[in-house]
Amino acid sequence: TVLSFIQAAGIIVGVAYYVLNIQNNQRNQELSLKAQQQSAETRQTQLFLQLYSQYYNKDWVASLHKVSYDIKYQSFDDWWENYGPSNPDKFQSFDLLSHYFEGAGVLVRKGLINPMLVADLLSEEIISYWEKMGPLIEEFRIRTNNPRLGENQEYLYTLLKQNPELKGNYYQG
Repeated sequence: TVLSFIQAAGIIVGVAYYVLNIQNNQRNQELSLKAQQQSAETRQTQLFLQLYSQYYNKDWVASLHKVSYDIKYQSFDDWWENYGPSNPDKFQSFDLLSHYFEGAGVLVRKGLINPMLVADLLSEEIISYWEKMGPLIEEFRIRTNNPRLGENQEYLYTLLKQNPELKGNYYQG
C-alpha cells in the first residue's frame, strides 16, 4: 500500500509538473508573440516615419507641385519631348515622385507597413499623381518592354480607389 501510495503521489507530482510546464510554455509563447507584434509595429512606425520625413522635404514638395500643376502634355511624345530625360530639371520632379510612390507601394504590398498609414498621409497625392502620370507610365511600359514599371505605384492607386475606407479624411474625390 505504501508503494502504491508513493507511486500515485509520484504520478500526481509528475502530472502537476507537466501541467505547470505546459502553462509556462503557453505564457512564454504568448509573450513571444506579443514581443514579435510590438517589434513589427515598431518597424512599421519607423518605415512610416521615413516616408513622412520625405513628405515635407522641400525637393519632394517642389516636385509634387511641378508634377501636379506645371506639367501639361497632350501625348506621351509631347511629354517625352518637353519633360523627359533630355530635360533633367523637369524630368527630376517626375522621377523623384515616381520612385517615392514606388517605394511606398512596395512597403504596403509586402505587408511591411499598414496601408492605412500610407493612405492617411498620401491618398490624395497618390490618386492625383497616378491619374495624371499613370497613362504615361503605362505607355512607357509598352515602349520599353517593361510591363512591371511602376507596378507598385499602380497597386497603391488601385488599393485606394477600390477601398474608400483607406482614403482617410483628406481625399474628397
